[in-house]
Amino acid sequence: MMNLIARHLQKIILTISVMVLGTFSLPSVAQMSIEITGVGQSLYPIAVMRFKDENRLPTNITDIIRQDLARSGYFKNTENGNAVESDDGTPNYKSWAARGADALVVGSVTQKGSDQFEVSYKLFDIRKSQSLGGLNLTSSADNLRSVAHKIADDIVMKLLGERGIFSTRLSYVIKDGKRYRLVISDADGQNIRTAMTSGDPIISPSWSPDGKKVAYVSFEDRKPVIYVHELATGRRIALSNQKGNNSAPAWSPDGRKLAVSLSKDGNTQIYGINADGSGLHRLTRGNTIDTEPQYSPDGRFIYFTSDRGGNPQIYRMSAEGEQSDSAKRVTFKQGFVTSPRISPDGKYMAYIANVGGAYRLYILNLATGDSQALTDGSSDESPSFAANGKYVLYSTKVGGKRVLAAVSVDGNSKQVLSIPGSDVRQPSWGPFMD
Repeated sequence: MMNLIARHLQKIILTISVMVLGTFSLPSVAQMSIEITGVGQSLYPIAVMRFKDENRLPTNITDIIRQDLARSGYFKNTENGNAVESDDGTPNYKSWAARGADALVVGSVTQKGSDQFEVSYKLFDIRKSQSLGGLNLTSSADNLRSVAHKIADDIVMKLLGERGIFSTRLSYVIKDGKRYRLVISDADGQNIRTAMTSGDPIISPSWSPDGKKVAYVSFEDRKPVIYVHELATGRRIALSNQKGNNSAPAWSPDGRKLAVSLSKDGNTQIYGINADGSGLHRLTRGNTIDTEPQYSPDGRFIYFTSDRGGNPQIYRMSAEGEQSDSAKRVTFKQGFVTSPRISPDGKYMAYIANVGGAYRLYILNLATGDSQALTDGSSDESPSFAANGKYVLYSTKVGGKRVLAAVSVDGNSKQVLSIPGSDVRQPSWGPFMD
């Protein structure tokens, strides 16, 4: 078993020839296709009407809003055509109730300049016969997808009382032939921008808490190095360039430091380091392999994978390191467990377990110790929670190709995000953006 986890680490010991781009480049691959299954029967019926004068726009925001709401697993669109409803005055609540809608969305577009548009929307609660307000947003032509996502987020907040995740972003790696690209996209996998490209695999992207940077593992001078990449400018720093492996970067909740896995002193251990690369210090002191660190949302603890008990399992220690308090084992129900990820509210841990040779995504209730499989897959990897903690993004195989998939924490709603002709892997779901 120790050899198994050692081979798991070898995934990052690869010669990577990297070309870093100064800023995002335009995508040269097809956009993602999304397949949604198992959303259940108890969906909130909502009528999202075609926005008035939307034909002035280069981007169809009505369809983006409809798709966002459908992907959430909470809503059912009752109006999918091209009919336009006025956003002036009060709707006929009785008529909409008879048509099976519990909520109504109407909107309009006004062109303010050659490249400026004002998008307005209003939301009505048909059940309660009242207006819930809306938004007026001004945008350039190339930012209209963001406007649609903000409107969908606002609808979720007004109707469900929780923050929507449509304006968050994903990072993942696309493999096209022998080329690999670290890309950033919208939460629906669309609007892909390339952050860097490589001739060999790119490993372990990890978002900073403010969503402005991504840490990842690359190679310079034929050795693994951890970099922190500023997305807006393309500027990067070498965070850790120690002897041996530099791997598995994970940000602290305040963004001031990271936990990393290094083999500079022999066997792979976990270290802490400041976000500017200073202050490196060792956190674990075992004689086996400790890797894949993840901070708890309150910053008090670090969860990590270790084979100190013979088989790889998940452990938890103080964020100050094992010298403060000995690490305690967290997983017990499967014999081979890796890749801990903690939900934003700290209640759940997603992980990958090898059960009968199948690598499958599981979720653990940290308070009760109860766990359940979220998928029936056999090659799941790289789990990552959405910012609202309601979904887990991961990589898996479909038809021999790696794709991204997302599943709700109750296992009821599933989505597969794929790009025709490409392998997609190493996903990381970004945080809420202010």
